[in-house]
Amino acid sequence: MQFDNVTVIKKANIYFDGKVTSRTVLFAGGEKKTLGIMLPGEYEFGTGDREIMEVLGGSMDIMLSGETKYTTYGEGTSFEVPANSKFKLIIREPADYCCSYIKA
Repeated sequence: MQFDNVTVIKKANIYFDGKVTSRTVLFAGGEKKTLGIMLPGEYEFGTGDREIMEVLGGSMDIMLSGETKYTTYGEGTSFEVPANSKFKLIIREPADYCCSYIKA
């Protein structure tokens, strides 16, 4: 996959002492995505907008708000996180991802 005619914010988004990093990609129509890497560990993120997470490499164990067990998503799969919620991740191997932010 390739993105054409975009603006990339050079400064990285860095979380959890550098174990999760991403770069922001802005599209002419106002769409926003981040491309990043997660190193092994356990994390929790909160959302503002609805998010669609695509796993580009590796895998992620995900537990969305209101769920009681983790679901594993591997390379080539995606999952959706509702707006204004939280989700937990267990990363067992480096994971490459693309996150799309969907405005309400």
